[in-house]
Amino acid sequence: MESLRRSSKPLLQVLRRSGARVRIYVCNVAGPIVERRIRAAAAAAALPAPRFIRTAASAAGVTNGYLEVWRLGVDRWVALIGAHHQHSARDLCVVSIGSAMTIGLLAADGRHQGGSITPGPYLMLETLLQSTAGIRRRAGATSAAALTRRSSKTVLAPDSLFARDTRSALLSGCLRACAELIERSLIEGRERLGARPDLIVTGGGADCIVPLLRSPYQRDDNLVLHGLAVLANNSASS
Repeated sequence: MESLRRSSKPLLQVLRRSGARVRIYVCNVAGPIVERRIRAAAAAAALPAPRFIRTAASAAGVTNGYLEVWRLGVDRWVALIGAHHQHSARDLCVVSIGSAMTIGLLAADGRHQGGSITPGPYLMLETLLQSTAGIRRRAGATSAAALTRRSSKTVLAPDSLFARDTRSALLSGCLRACAELIERSLIEGRERLGARPDLIVTGGGADCIVPLLRSPYQRDDNLVLHGLAVLANNSASS
């Protein structure tokens, strides 16, 4: 998305190679500038206007659980649709770990039960490094990326909660905060639905969290693409 903010030329090249019969479905959380550039690139490639998915009250067998449906981010909405169709007839706890960590509970019949949002592990680390006096020097790192590059497997060991240096303490605290919130969500999901939901994990930040989970999980980094495919197929058949 950052590259698209700077230039739409790479997208235009892809679209020109895609063929005249292509249909474009977009899940955009990057704002109006990116939307305009995608529309312009499609027009320049002589392709049909892209369809930008919007969060709805219901679609493709999934019912939005938010009181004001539009407030559910479209990426979360489309991921729920993808999860429901990839893992049908199952209660699901869908966790996406990126800059933010989002958790959504989805009943087997497609009823969205709501969810939670918290900073992802890297955002937690960046906030601490930037906002806590002296901690960057003690951690020996100026950014979350630098800190995690220097991490070791001992931080992920079962007995590493009580770290003995600032760097490990930061990593252990932030990573385990995310992991424990996921575990708590499974407990409350079971209380609400009457059975333990299947845990589906997605997102670029998942690699550092899943080793700390005690519960079984399935990894699926293409939930949004699955959801877009479902919506595209439904639109084509209607």
